[in-house]
Amino acid sequence: MKIALVTPYDYPFPGGVTEHIMQLDREFRRRGHDTRIIAASSTDDTLDENVIKVSGTVSSFPFSGSNVRVTISPQVYQRIKKILKREKFDVVHAHEPAAPPLCPIVLHHSRAVNIGTFHAYRETNTAYQITRPLLTPLYNKLDGRIFVSQAVRDFTLATFAGDYRVIPNGIDVQRFAAPHIEPIKRFDDERPNILYVGRLDKRKGFEYLLRAFPRIKEQIPNARLLVVGAFDAQEKEPFVRWTRQQQLTSVHFVGYVSRQELPRYYRTATLFCAPSTGFESFGIVLLEAMAAGIPIVASDITGYRQVLTHQHEGVLVPPYEPEAIANAAVQLLRDARTRHNMAHAGRITARRYDWTHIAEQVLSYYDELLLERKNAHKHITYTRWNWQRPFLSASE
Repeated sequence: MKIALVTPYDYPFPGGVTEHIMQLDREFRRRGHDTRIIAASSTDDTLDENVIKVSGTVSSFPFSGSNVRVTISPQVYQRIKKILKREKFDVVHAHEPAAPPLCPIVLHHSRAVNIGTFHAYRETNTAYQITRPLLTPLYNKLDGRIFVSQAVRDFTLATFAGDYRVIPNGIDVQRFAAPHIEPIKRFDDERPNILYVGRLDKRKGFEYLLRAFPRIKEQIPNARLLVVGAFDAQEKEPFVRWTRQQQLTSVHFVGYVSRQELPRYYRTATLFCAPSTGFESFGIVLLEAMAAGIPIVASDITGYRQVLTHQHEGVLVPPYEPEAIANAAVQLLRDARTRHNMAHAGRITARRYDWTHIAEQVLSYYDELLLERKNAHKHITYTRWNWQRPFLSASE
């Protein structure tokens, strides 16, 4: 099967959609399928040979409490037409199919079986309702729709109907659970480490974890906070300034780490914290922590409730509340037995989301839609022949 995986975002800039596509690509190729990743990319580094770069021009725009990195190059339109004509894909799989401009352009020109995976979740669907007349033709181009969670499904189907599957995000369990993973040596000193992984966008809620940290230090004086994510000096500057004002010397802004290094930070952690305030469709970082055997303190929001059960793999606390974060963190840091039980439960939960299972579900959906297309073509051909038969007989 020849498959196009399309992302509207800067590739391979770190992010949930990027990771999702990379893992599907890996699993599909491992099974012998021919895949291409169609994307814009701002990197000058060498991309994998199956990545089709449509533009090197990428701009960043604020959207829903985060920043999205997309191309707005007008040259993309003609390039996409040529790519689709040349490659002749069996399946075109667009991630965030409504995200302009790349995915809508691809779907407009594609004659393959078109599938869209919807990752984004909003608290309201007002934007969808306003733009519905513009988006309806795009959604009609989709033969199938995949939602990464029930929350995304409910959010999207309130405006757009159609055939769908709920297939969650996945995780490479062995990457985080392998016993040979070494902790980060400079932080491996028996002090309790609280780990945060993510960008410093407003919706990620890092400021509430940071404000909770002095309360944690009051009761656990040797606690340390490790901040890992794809953020730059400008983005971290106000937080660094605040820690200096508070004389917090135990906050370490690590910044970006490679895919190879990330599991080592999980292995170094005593506790993982995800203080997002909303707009999370799925808790992929929660699954990473679970696979690594780390108990979790996370915001009680829709996307995280899809993955974590309160008091099972971790603790859910109200968003926007530093005191609640601090109380939950202190309680777990003081209770080794509960941490052990939550770590065990988390490992079991994470295994259900391994990419080997998720990729199989996606491929099964592809096969189903390809068969429907084939049967529909046979029906149209037979109907056309039946309609023409009297005229053909008369001409004989």
